[in-house]
Amino acid sequence: MNRRDALKAFAGLALCPLCQPAFAAEGAHWSYEGATGPAKWGDVDAASKVCTIGLQQSPIDIVAPIKSQLPPLKISWPKTADTIVNNGHTIQLNFAPGGTLSVGDKKFNLLQVHFHRPSEHMIAGKSFPMEAHFVHRADSGALAVVGVLMSTGKPNAAFAKVVATMPAKEGPPVKADPGFNPNDMLPRKLTYYRYPGSLTTPPCAETVEWLLLTNAITVAEADVAAFGKLYPVNARPVQRDNRRYVLVSG
Repeated sequence: MNRRDALKAFAGLALCPLCQPAFAAEGAHWSYEGATGPAKWGDVDAASKVCTIGLQQSPIDIVAPIKSQLPPLKISWPKTADTIVNNGHTIQLNFAPGGTLSVGDKKFNLLQVHFHRPSEHMIAGKSFPMEAHFVHRADSGALAVVGVLMSTGKPNAAFAKVVATMPAKEGPPVKADPGFNPNDMLPRKLTYYRYPGSLTTPPCAETVEWLLLTNAITVAEADVAAFGKLYPVNARPVQRDNRRYVLVSG
């Protein structure tokens, strides 16, 4: 089987199983360090081979994006989350059906948000203390992830509620704080970088349209430190861009 045929085969295997909280490979053990760390994710199982051989892997270091007339992001999210879970890889909040993201004529449904420390994407070689990923899925199965870079500074009320209520140990989902409003984790201006990519955890399926906001939000340094006590490092290193164009809205 040549490389192109292998990619097609593994892409079919790696379509993201929504039963997994963080879109992880079901039943396969992986981590962010050592023998099961990012360099070995391609060995997790057959579906995860794309982590190694894929040509559109994420995250990436965004350098010299091309300014383009991109459609505005139309976000209609609920004002609360349904559940919160420590899934062994991150802290994640799940949403009841109803939240949507529209990008041009494409519509996606909000599923969940989870967090990485430090940021997975870099901007011209610069990393950020954290990054939030708001995961959406279209009826076709295609995924769109709105990435929000997080700097330290003024506290963010929504993230503070996440930190105050996040389960300290891996376990089943529990009810989220009703005061958590995902809209409060968005910057005022929704300009964004756009590129085709992948999940940043096994099976690394290349089915993601990345929409990384250009403006970071600020969160309290103490909240980042509190998250870091649970997950000191849970970010995949940047991957090769393989000549992909990154567009940026005006």
